Amino acid sequence: MRVGMALNYSGGFKETVAALADYEKAGLDTVFVAEAYSFDAVSQMGFIAARTERMRIASGILPIYSRTPALLAMTAAGMDYVSDGRFVLGIGASGPQVIEGFHGVPYHAPLGRTREVIEICRQVWRRERLAYEGRYYTLPLPPEQGTGLGKPLKLINHPVRTRIPIVVAAIGPKNVELTAELAEGWEPIFYMPEKAAGVWGASLAAGRARRDPGLGDLEVIAQATLAIGDDVSGLIELGRPLAALYIGGMGAKGRNFYNDLARRYGFEKEAEQIQDLYLEGKKDEAAALVPHELLEKMSLIGPEGFVRDRLQAMRESGVTTINVAPVAATHGERVRLIEKVRELAG
Repeated sequence: MRVGMALNYSGGFKETVAALADYEKAGLDTVFVAEAYSFDAVSQMGFIAARTERMRIASGILPIYSRTPALLAMTAAGMDYVSDGRFVLGIGASGPQVIEGFHGVPYHAPLGRTREVIEICRQVWRRERLAYEGRYYTLPLPPEQGTGLGKPLKLINHPVRTRIPIVVAAIGPKNVELTAELAEGWEPIFYMPEKAAGVWGASLAAGRARRDPGLGDLEVIAQATLAIGDDVSGLIELGRPLAALYIGGMGAKGRNFYNDLARRYGFEKEAEQIQDLYLEGKKDEAAALVPHELLEKMSLIGPEGFVRDRLQAMRESGVTTINVAPVAATHGERVRLIEKVRELAG
């Protein structure tokens, strides 16, 4: 099992990057950089590429709506070049609050657009002349929609790799099915291994049935907060505000994908109450209702034996990469956590 770590885009970024060599030595395989509505992820990933040598660098994730498909492909090829073939293109649909609110772009047809983005990216990396007729993207732009001067161009540079790995962040049934069919990797959120098969098993099976064998096995990337010790179980409670934000506040009634996931896990009553309270501005009350079972089973927080058992449960459910957030007071302690989880993950 690979071990990855997400970098915090809200503060301390440069300090963490300066210490990434220690994490590399400790066995960290992949570093993930998010892009919400903070600094862009690409500039930060380029910064990381210049200061690391072996670990993979993954966008986690770039929204498909905020860049054209060709620009996503160009960016991935450029990142792969400056990192000597270590880049992983993580993409996702994000949500209407960010896409329409921050970017001013209609949140329309995320499933179909994801498929076409993947197809266009791979066409660009193969250095084919970019002629594509899809339902959502047509390249070159049809004459009646522009000047009529568009030409089918191909990437000037020769990419380091003609197939850069693509990871899709997905939790909806149809999007997970598409991911299992087309992408090299899948990144769910709030991953509970005991319930993963019941929630996503049919979608994964349907997608894998249509999967090109040349893509290889699907990488499954699960996220988990990490703390190991006999006195750390209380740290599980730190996950309440974030879980409440996603389940309660990331979307409106009937348009919150994370709330839908909590319901599919079997927490229908809690999901409804959390959302009602959060949308009323009662964030603390909402956080208090996040089920302890959800927080515990999607974490790696507890004694070494507990963490070993959780890793085994994740492995048995299909997880191939564990993307951890180590919680400790000092840099040295966080590095030791990476060392230990690397050892336990095998």
